Amino acid sequence: MAKAQLTAGMTIDGFRLDERLHRGGMADIWRASRNDIDFPIVLKVPLLDFEGDISLIVGFEVEQMIMAELKGPHVPRWVANGDFAVQPYIVMEQIAGPTLAKSLGRTWPLDEIVETGAQVAAALSDLHQQDVLHLDLKPGNILFRLSGAAVLIDFGLSRHRHLPDLLDEQFHRPMGTTEYMAPEQLLRVRSDQRSDIYALGAILYQLATGRLPFGIPARMRQVRRRVWRDPVPPRALRPEIPAALQEIILRCLEPMPAARYAGAGDLMFDLRHQDLVVLTERAERMQQSDFRTVFARRLRAGKIMRQIHASATKPPPRAPIILVAVSLRPEIEEVRQALLEAAASVLANMPGARLACINVMPASLIAIDENIDAAGDNVHVQRLVELRNWAAPLELPKGKITYHLLESRNIAAAVVNFARSNKVDHLIIGAPTSTGSFAGKVRGKVSAQITAEAPCTVTVVRAAGESNRLREVEPAA
Repeated sequence: MAKAQLTAGMTIDGFRLDERLHRGGMADIWRASRNDIDFPIVLKVPLLDFEGDISLIVGFEVEQMIMAELKGPHVPRWVANGDFAVQPYIVMEQIAGPTLAKSLGRTWPLDEIVETGAQVAAALSDLHQQDVLHLDLKPGNILFRLSGAAVLIDFGLSRHRHLPDLLDEQFHRPMGTTEYMAPEQLLRVRSDQRSDIYALGAILYQLATGRLPFGIPARMRQVRRRVWRDPVPPRALRPEIPAALQEIILRCLEPMPAARYAGAGDLMFDLRHQDLVVLTERAERMQQSDFRTVFARRLRAGKIMRQIHASATKPPPRAPIILVAVSLRPEIEEVRQALLEAAASVLANMPGARLACINVMPASLIAIDENIDAAGDNVHVQRLVELRNWAAPLELPKGKITYHLLESRNIAAAVVNFARSNKVDHLIIGAPTSTGSFAGKVRGKVSAQITAEAPCTVTVVRAAGESNRLREVEPAA
């Protein structure tokens, strides 16, 4: 059923929409209220009438999942969230005041820069202690309470160390805001808290000098330049900047993670105790590295990138992954039931494993000009809801099941690539139900290709009553 157009005065699950505060490219923010809540709240609703890819949906899922886990003064208080099956939303505490981005167009006093940086570092330290990495820290995602405490918002690109990383599993590309992105994020490293420290260093540089350390790269490949090209030293742009503050900023912006601060708490301490900062050659720089030095680094860029990747913090060991490929065509309900039973059986035999449910949208659906069907529903959301409904009888807890929608003109290749890139341990697929028809032959080729190319053991499931209902195939040597 199509989602209703949101208007002031409307009520969603008891929350009254009082005023739309902001309409961005990905979500609407509404000032909301409910009789039993005695503090200001906002309701965030993703925009689902879009023509872009499905990363918006996955990002909103990630934000719902992570915000429910966070506590403390440095994040908005989480209140509730709505399911995609009815109306997706997040209700959270409203933080008074504008974002840090609204204050960038002025010359900042040095003491205010230091205090602002220390507050944001404190917020990062608290976030990291809760096993969450922000990974998209920028002025637009920072607010301040009346007490001065920094509040971090927008966790759509974030990572919880003990929950599945949906973004990394589904989208094999760098994610973040290029102006503040650490070099290791180009390599899809999403497990190092020092990436957030790099972003804070870029923010401190911007506050201190009025400009970004590396400009605004238009493409991801331009972000790579910061590996060999250092920024103009802050004191060359603003001489009154203390040597200790330049040391702090440039240490945060080191391309090698191991050369930065180990934790946000250490950065906060140095900002508040600059008399104790150990000064290196970074503190005395007054110009960028010369052409010869930069050229030599450029020639070694590949090696440097490998060193960056090697020095970055590795993600914690993951649970075994069982991948089940689910077709949502209405005529194969018996196959889906057999898949469900097979998934339950394999899970029982692999203690601690996680189930990843995947559905591939074929070329015929990708070719449409927009993602809204005739009934006004978002096609991606509808499929996500159907996938969740299919898995509901398993009653798996959060963190033990994930859902993935892929778009591909080659269904078999999409399933195999997902299994290979995510190091899947066991794959469950359905066998074709009608090999005599053209559609059945196509499905048979898909099944055969997956079985032949999968990097793991494959269980092929047939509908009840058919011969060889469950067949296990080992990967090719």
